Amino acid sequence: MDDKGASPSCNDPGLRALGPRRWALALGSAALLTLLLVAGAGELLSRSAPHAVGEAPQELNAQTIHLPSTSGQVSGWFSPGRPGRGAVLLLHGVRSHRGQMLARARLLHEAGLGVLLIDLPAHGESSGQRISFGWRESQGVAAALHFLRRELPQERLGVIGLSLGGASLLLLPPAQRGPLQAVVLESVYPTIEEAVHNRLRVRIGEFLSRGLTPLLLSQLPLRLGVEPAQLRPEQALRQLDTPVLVAGGQLDTQTPPAETQRMAAAAPQLQALWLVEGAHHTDLQAFAPEAYRQRVLAFLIQRLRADAAAVLTATP
Repeated sequence: MDDKGASPSCNDPGLRALGPRRWALALGSAALLTLLLVAGAGELLSRSAPHAVGEAPQELNAQTIHLPSTSGQVSGWFSPGRPGRGAVLLLHGVRSHRGQMLARARLLHEAGLGVLLIDLPAHGESSGQRISFGWRESQGVAAALHFLRRELPQERLGVIGLSLGGASLLLLPPAQRGPLQAVVLESVYPTIEEAVHNRLRVRIGEFLSRGLTPLLLSQLPLRLGVEPAQLRPEQALRQLDTPVLVAGGQLDTQTPPAETQRMAAAAPQLQALWLVEGAHHTDLQAFAPEAYRQRVLAFLIQRLRADAAAVLTATP
């Protein structure tokens, strides 16, 4: 029989060597693809989030401001409020802008409090090339607090920080932060390691998340000039000598209730822990507006109004 069309012998040494080579090539290609995907993910996660926000809302009687900071220009809206009612700095979440905090600003404005809403660095209309998960954003917070103290020197100051906004406040060194009379932390991550792992786990599962999280975090020093150990709001919170209300969603998978409880436990002057029933990683004020009014607004009024402060001082 003509054997020209016969299959080569499986004992051919060349073929035996081809199998391992194919495996090595496949593994190498998979590793390269993984690295490229992780690098691409790091690029997307840290890329700035510019957004045209628009004119200051007329209902707030606010003005648009632009503040210098070590991270570049910080844009915002400022409404001074009524004397003696206090003022609140509003800090939005990641890849958002000051418009996310507008409903809170209206709530505070109706109660007479002054409000300052800013775009964190690398967000909205503020300058910046990279999102740094609270590190450089903290310098925008410093500029905003300096502005409030200059414009409203007699007012007691508070801050509402949502997710990245809260982390940005906490990561600001105490000497730059200065004294505050009230802080509200909503859905703030305790460490960057947990924040990245939780968000990956929701999308790709526990096993893959555990493998990819270190690869993403390894890019922080190269892309942002910051180490993961420097992005730990829980640790920074232990140095915050201010009355704090900590809030989070009871069904939150990105900042789970156990992590919110840890944040509360880290606060030296914890006033309240509010786990919002039925809420995921969402806007808590929009999810439960009346409860938000009763808890958060009441807390801020109690701590920031001049007459309420006098009552608190006189109370044994």
